Amino acid sequence: MGPLIRLETTLRGNRYLSILSDHLHSFMSIFHSDGLGQFQQENGTPHASRVPTKWLQEHSSDFRHFHWPPESPEINIIEDNRDALLPAVEKISPQPRTPMDLLTALQRSWCEKPPGCLQTLLETMPRRVAALLRARGGPTRY
Repeated sequence: MGPLIRLETTLRGNRYLSILSDHLHSFMSIFHSDGLGQFQQENGTPHASRVPTKWLQEHSSDFRHFHWPPESPEINIIEDNRDALLPAVEKISPQPRTPMDLLTALQRSWCEKPPGCLQTLLETMPRRVAALLRARGGPTRY
């Protein structure tokens, strides 16, 4: 998994482009120098805007980019990964008191996730896709 990035402003296309170029590209070139890395995003408005879309097309030889339907938590394992952070932070004592303390706690929890965590979530994909097909693209239990 890549780094946890703090957004200090509303995410818009140009800010998203800077995240892609500053963080995603370097992460992929270090950990997936063979070009076989896989990048997943939901197609929310900032993700699907013209500038980031063009950047992803220009870097298609550096890593694979999966195209997902907009706002699709049913098949987005990133949502499950993110949602698991909050209970881990709630167990910390003493609780974070400042935004920087909270960021530090979230980053620590993110880095402490077991290596197999992502693989376990990936293995749920066939069931998620089957449920989504049965629901004809509508909400599922995932």
